[in-house]
Amino acid sequence: MFIERAQGAYLYDVDGNRYIDYIASWGPMILGHAWEPVVEAIREYAAYSTSYGAPTELEVKMAELIREMAPNVDMVRMVSSGTEACMSAIRLARGYTRRNRIIKFEGHYHGHADPFLVKAGSGVATFNIQTVPGVTPGVAQDTLTAAYNDLAEVQRLVAAHAGEIAAIIVEPVAGNMGCILPEPGFLEGLRTLCDAEGIVLVFDEVMTGFRLAPGGAQERLGIRADLITYGKVIGGGMPVGAFGGRGEIMQHIAPLGNVYQAGTLSGNPIAMIAGYTVLKQLKDNPSIYKELEDKTLYLRNGLDRVFAAWSRPYRINQFGSMISVHFSDHPVRDFATAASAQNERFKVFFHAMLRQGVYLPPSAFESWFLNNALTYTDLDETIGVAAESLKEI
Repeated sequence: MFIERAQGAYLYDVDGNRYIDYIASWGPMILGHAWEPVVEAIREYAAYSTSYGAPTELEVKMAELIREMAPNVDMVRMVSSGTEACMSAIRLARGYTRRNRIIKFEGHYHGHADPFLVKAGSGVATFNIQTVPGVTPGVAQDTLTAAYNDLAEVQRLVAAHAGEIAAIIVEPVAGNMGCILPEPGFLEGLRTLCDAEGIVLVFDEVMTGFRLAPGGAQERLGIRADLITYGKVIGGGMPVGAFGGRGEIMQHIAPLGNVYQAGTLSGNPIAMIAGYTVLKQLKDNPSIYKELEDKTLYLRNGLDRVFAAWSRPYRINQFGSMISVHFSDHPVRDFATAASAQNERFKVFFHAMLRQGVYLPPSAFESWFLNNALTYTDLDETIGVAAESLKEI
């Protein structure tokens, strides 16, 4: 399907069909599509020019706003995508520690940079691409993988490669193998391990940043990271990303240090004003987070009733305004349990929902994202469509 336009909680395709949207452009449309203050801000700033390739005051205002909202962020560097943010954060961690290896988690997706395409989630998992052509063995061997929520496995990897690990990068709440929550003690254990071994802990908050709370997963879960990557929400839908964290580490980025990173479109003025407008609204109106979570819980409870009446195995994972459905008879806590669910059933469910005007992520390996333009009428319609769709499975 090809989209023609979107407004509020709805997408409209080129054939004139309307869909209730549970992807929200993979997260950033937290206030809904074509939110008027963002549209007006883009119109105003586009008249000044769409790109300068030079610094603007807007970058400073955006960085200050991020620092006000997010804990443990002393300095911020703007980039153009979440992939670029994660790629740059890992380069910085390597430059800071003078080590080469990183640890990531099976089923987590940090963008399409080479080091991250080892046992990745999202589209890589959906298409079952186990080995990505073009990623050299030399690059792949520096990426070690562990199962999410398995602290003991991470400890074994660190012990086996003592003094070699530059960074551990993690989605604090996974969103690229469905929505999967960290188990009690897991993230706390990573923090303790990184402190003990001089490893940089990187939170990939491209999805969770400014969505789960004004300060993202760090605030919501009470865990501090050394570096944090952002994307999605901070651009109000425009192509943008950022990484930030402890000043001691961030000062190694050029021109203060020798770890090089640059981009003509980094801090693009249109992206900055769009993102600033969204973040300022979220900062000034934190009740939006409760509204979003209340709607998500309402949807979860409704789907629970529908699936329970269906009388076949299922699991619903939910945290804040992120949620996912798994056709599984066992808890979904990592990539292995997500992959061993009856994911062919999800494909049938997805297409049945789509035909009836509900737009879900087209893979069981993706989280759903609610936006605050959704009404309870939309949620009731979605729950009703789910009941009808299950009849086709």
